[in-house]
Amino acid sequence: MEKQLKKGAEASLYQTKWFGEEAIRKIRILKTFRQSVLDLKLRQSRTRREALFLKEARRVGVNTPLVYFVDVNKAEIIMQFIPGRRLKEIIDVYEENFSLEWCKEAGRYIARLHSAEIIHGDLTTSNFIISDNRLILIDFGLSFYSQRLEDKAIDIHLLNMVVKSAHNIYAEKIIHAVLMGYQEIAGESSSHSLLERMKIVELRGRYKRDE
Repeated sequence: MEKQLKKGAEASLYQTKWFGEEAIRKIRILKTFRQSVLDLKLRQSRTRREALFLKEARRVGVNTPLVYFVDVNKAEIIMQFIPGRRLKEIIDVYEENFSLEWCKEAGRYIARLHSAEIIHGDLTTSNFIISDNRLILIDFGLSFYSQRLEDKAIDIHLLNMVVKSAHNIYAEKIIHAVLMGYQEIAGESSSHSLLERMKIVELRGRYKRDE
């Protein structure tokens, strides 16, 4: 019997069984305000794309849930159920050294994606799960390919904003750890360029808010 775990704006998640294994069924929600043919094409395209990026991320060394089955016609993915604790929960408890080590690993993951020109698009501390002493990155529904430094900077900038909102007391240490992990993989030069572009993105955001 299925159990609904989440109903979001774009998709619903259900815990289910797949040939005896615990699994997640993700189905993209019909949008009645869109023309029906366009809506179906968008949901199918995003389903296909998410399945692709889950696979591509694993190829470049980022742990993600295994994809068991994709039904493009129904805009549905069945994937591995990942038990564990979200990085958000671990930071909320804040065992400092333990938490920051996982934040560094998150930074390494992001750098591996960016090195493969993959932009995650929804980096939050809720989308990293610690399971069996491994970090798992989930929810590639907004992912896309890009070589642009701007897109990579925005990817990290959005994580920075989430951290400041959800974990304000520890935000500086968390982002520092993420960037340290990023530099281990991407190198000092690429990390410096990313950080400089992040500052530009942040200033641009402040300017718009002050207008």
